[in-house]
Amino acid sequence: MYSHQVGAELFRFPDLRTLMARATPLRSGDQLAGIAAATDVERAAAQAALADVPLKTFLSEVVVPYEADEVTRLIIDTHDKAAFAPVSHMTVGDFRDWLLSDAADSAALAALAPGLTPEMAAAVSKLCRAQDLILIASKCRVVTTFRNTLGLEKRLATRLQPNHPTDDLRGIAASTFDGLMYGSGDAVIGINPATDNLHATVELLHLLDEVIQEYAIPTQSCVLSHVTNTMAAIEEGAPVDLTFQSLAGTEAANTSFGINLDILTEGHEATQSLKRGTVGQNCMYFETGQGSCLSADAHHGVDQQTLEARAYAVARKYEPLLVNTVVGFIGPEYLYDGRQIIRAGLEDHFCGKLLGVPMGCDICYTNHAEADQNDMDMLLTLLGAAGINYIMGIPGSDDVMLSYQTTSFHDALYARRVLGLRPAPEFEEWLDKMGLMASDGAFSPASQPPAALSKRMSLLEAQ
Repeated sequence: MYSHQVGAELFRFPDLRTLMARATPLRSGDQLAGIAAATDVERAAAQAALADVPLKTFLSEVVVPYEADEVTRLIIDTHDKAAFAPVSHMTVGDFRDWLLSDAADSAALAALAPGLTPEMAAAVSKLCRAQDLILIASKCRVVTTFRNTLGLEKRLATRLQPNHPTDDLRGIAASTFDGLMYGSGDAVIGINPATDNLHATVELLHLLDEVIQEYAIPTQSCVLSHVTNTMAAIEEGAPVDLTFQSLAGTEAANTSFGINLDILTEGHEATQSLKRGTVGQNCMYFETGQGSCLSADAHHGVDQQTLEARAYAVARKYEPLLVNTVVGFIGPEYLYDGRQIIRAGLEDHFCGKLLGVPMGCDICYTNHAEADQNDMDMLLTLLGAAGINYIMGIPGSDDVMLSYQTTSFHDALYARRVLGLRPAPEFEEWLDKMGLMASDGAFSPASQPPAALSKRMSLLEAQ
């Protein structure tokens, strides 16, 4: 039992799961689940009570039963006690204060990450203002490698997302070249296929590989098909760089995605066996999002932000190149408006980085949410200041296949210019070589594409 008194009123919370839910900043998903605080006073009382909870409590009181959930077993069984030791005596409130101190520098946070559970990260995030989430995350560096180096300080990469509603190869290629001319694509050139079948996956993988190899682009490709579909493509000899999968924070929700830890391990091993990386072999790409467990009726009465953090424990097991929260994609049932989306994006990035996960964010919203592109500009700017590893780059901010609004090639240029950020170093050298970016980092979209790209685009138009 946890409690806190406000004036004459005593608020009681029967267990840690309830306390965490009541302490969570307001969002529509928790209201839909019936677990949110009833009033701002109750929320403040829960946050005060949560601040007094020892971090060790999260190792003995789990929010999802150990016996019934393989994600919980993963979290508890792989906990690094030695890494946890420097903060093991702290409460959640003490931990927040330490994270904001100069003692919590990049080296200390990197060493601590294996000792933190997702629930610890989620708990401390609930006590943080937006500026706290930004400041602490900005000190966390999570560097990964495949054909380039991502996550370095003062670098902002992008996923070039050339989706097409019918998987038309010419349309996808045209969007790809458009993005490359705007300096997009260093995180990955990644396609959401319109149809999740093996033939389409293999065809798209060959297209992307041909472009990358022909122009010696130091980046990687990914077709965001189901992990089992990608494994089948590997068996057919397709040029797979990264294997993708959507993740959630409970075993039941992952089952609804058609996956478990054994399947993910098989996909990871199959992809690593190809050894297609040149700088490193971080070969997995995961996407997550607050609300996925609730939408699958697999939330166990746990708040959606804590469950989101638990998905990062699954991702962490496989040392991925990329992880991103598709923050506003599921819809207003889970994050109602721009304010809730902004808060969730900052929380997700904070928790992922604290846990040692290479976090990006699809800064996005659906057309029926109470949000607009100005909200996304604010979240983009805040995440850029927080040191996010990468964002999305989509023609005109409008994904014509998935029908949602996200960030464009131009948005990435804005963030890089205003915040003094640059692409991944290997990709930056390629942009310089292609005449798209000067060696001093100055970038201006070319009025005409470089000759090599221009030739390919002309051939596409003639087909």
